[in-house]
Amino acid sequence: MGLQIIKPDTNYNIIGLRKIAFVLSGILILIGLASLVIKGGPKYGIDFAGGIVVQAKFQESVDVSEIKDALAPLNLPGLAVQRFGDAEANEYLMRTSQGTIKAEDVRNQVKEALTQGLDGKAFEIQRLEMVGPKVGADLRSKALEALFYAVLLIAIYISGRFEQRWMTAGIMAAGLAAGIYVLQLLSMPMTYLIVAAMIITVGLCWYLKLNYALGAVVALIHDITITVGIFSLLDKDFDLTIVAALLTILGYSLNDTIIVFDRIRENLHAKTAKTLGDTINISINQTLSRTLLTSGTTLIVILALYFFGGGVIHDFAFALLIGVVVGTYSSIYVASPILLGFSGSKGAGSEGAPATANAS
Repeated sequence: MGLQIIKPDTNYNIIGLRKIAFVLSGILILIGLASLVIKGGPKYGIDFAGGIVVQAKFQESVDVSEIKDALAPLNLPGLAVQRFGDAEANEYLMRTSQGTIKAEDVRNQVKEALTQGLDGKAFEIQRLEMVGPKVGADLRSKALEALFYAVLLIAIYISGRFEQRWMTAGIMAAGLAAGIYVLQLLSMPMTYLIVAAMIITVGLCWYLKLNYALGAVVALIHDITITVGIFSLLDKDFDLTIVAALLTILGYSLNDTIIVFDRIRENLHAKTAKTLGDTINISINQTLSRTLLTSGTTLIVILALYFFGGGVIHDFAFALLIGVVVGTYSSIYVASPILLGFSGSKGAGSEGAPATANAS
């Protein structure tokens, strides 16, 4: 018998706590969205906003303020200096939104300013990366498209796997394509277009009664929104590594959700309980030990990356840390309760709804 941290006969009333969970999720999402609105969107890194990043290694420790003072005469727009990697490594990153001059000119100007402003402290410029504003905007659009298409394909897959409604899922995709085409005719910016596409996807899932897909998609949007909101609250850069982390979170959260949905489908076929609410409750309790063990071991690895992985993957690990916690929570308290809320022709939304969720 495998390791069990939850007793087999445990019966926590997960569904009974769904309203509290919805309120908690709503508060977290609203705080994150408020931060994004107040700050005018995510704080884009060099990858998306365009600009220059310079990595320098000193032979001795230097205060960040000293480097800023040395570079002040250059009047670099949006200059940010931070220590990079271990404290003993004496490595620093210098970022600026300046992207209109040649990289070699920037290297020479920074080198000269640091030499003159730091009293001859020895250093070496190890890396210089430059991203133009147009390249940054294109990367931002492509990243948003990647997130959106990942969610859309997940919706189609969930509908086909759990409800055997591939045709309906195809209709949903066609409806979404038509909606996107109309919005593109209005010359809507890519960011708003992706948000509108997400809303259309959720609306179509609801209208076409793709209840499993609706639960999974809402949970994924919930996870992404909370992670981006926390990054906005902490004023952390949003770059390509964070997009990679978000795509990883989508996969992780979906895996947990599918495990629970699979057990719900099995219990529906076995008629384990009379009502759908009881069936979902039993299913979540049966998979709870596995969910917690998987999340716990994953978190151990991510914490190791976060504390010992170095500055390059620090924010990536932090995004995963948030995503795994939120994804585990959403697979238990968001996806399945939404499935309950939108299933059943009569009494939908109540724990007493008939034990059916169109599972095949």
